[in-house]
Amino acid sequence: MARKKRRLEPVTVAATETKEKVRYEDEFQHKVGSKVEEFGKKFEGQGRNILYALGALIVLGVIVWFIYSWNSRSSATAQAALGKAIDTAQAPVADTPPPGFTGRTFKTEQERAEAAIVEFQAVVDKHGGGAGEKAKYFIAVSRLAIDKAAGTAELEALAKSNDEVGKMAKFALAQAYANDNKFDQAAALYSELAGMADPIISKETINFELAKIYEKQNKNQEASELLFNIVKSANEAKDLDGNPVPLSATAEAAKEKLTQIDPERAKQLPQPASSSAAESPF
Repeated sequence: MARKKRRLEPVTVAATETKEKVRYEDEFQHKVGSKVEEFGKKFEGQGRNILYALGALIVLGVIVWFIYSWNSRSSATAQAALGKAIDTAQAPVADTPPPGFTGRTFKTEQERAEAAIVEFQAVVDKHGGGAGEKAKYFIAVSRLAIDKAAGTAELEALAKSNDEVGKMAKFALAQAYANDNKFDQAAALYSELAGMADPIISKETINFELAKIYEKQNKNQEASELLFNIVKSANEAKDLDGNPVPLSATAEAAKEKLTQIDPERAKQLPQPASSSAAESPF
């Protein structure tokens, strides 16, 4: 008689527990094979979580998406206004709207950024609070498409704090520095975020970006070590049933990059555990 595998029942997480930490995860972990970046497997039971693009980062050649958990202290009106402004910031840039698309479109990224800044500033002026602080962040990254120096200065000011907005600003600022070939400054910010207990952004993503900076600085040994650890941790990850977890897009990209810059180190990677090995003999 075939033995039946025992399955773990899903554990219900109390709503109060899910509000303790807010994380943002960029699209890089899901679509890095085609585009880089960008937050959010740990948003459970918090209600509506919305995926947003930071349109200004397109100027950097990087599209970063955030899964945004609304601050419970912000009013519904402030949330709606901020959401509308973010919709504007990620609206399509095209001469003609995509087929079937009924939303707002812009002819240039600068035109879109200018419109988004107006809406974000209205959130700051009318609502303030948590929504206003987040709006300041989006103003800074949107301004990069209009005036890179001014946008960078605004991000530098926001990055001085270690709250959620400050950490997001550090990450965006690091990408702005990297785009300007200021690799030492970018590496310093990525290293700072990687050393935080709760950097908001996925450490897998942060370390991958830092490894790319090291590669540009010809620090291949440091880059190789970071990439190796990203893939090793991903290979060893298991779900609640003890089965291996498929590699994220970030880990897949790290594995490919490691093979390119250090083939011998890549050969030392442990193979993912077989799902059958995790099954109980009982």
